[in-house]
Amino acid sequence: MTTKAIASTEAQNNFGRILTDVILNNTRYVVKRRNLPQVIILSLADFEQLLVNQPEQHKLINVIRDLTPIYELGEIVHAEE
Repeated sequence: MTTKAIASTEAQNNFGRILTDVILNNTRYVVKRRNLPQVIILSLADFEQLLVNQPEQHKLINVIRDLTPIYELGEIVHAEE
């Protein structure tokens, strides 16, 4: 199973090719908008497998975690000891 990240405009311009890759090669695509992951494109067979296969669920969860930005508010000016 291969997971690829792609910009939303590139996904839009190549949607047919992406669908073919997803269906024939069982590839997953993480679509990013403004460089932030927004959606995942995967085949129905892959989705069905994810519903019943816990190891695959954990793999995809790890991919999502790796791609998700960590937001931190504020900047530490002075740390109290």
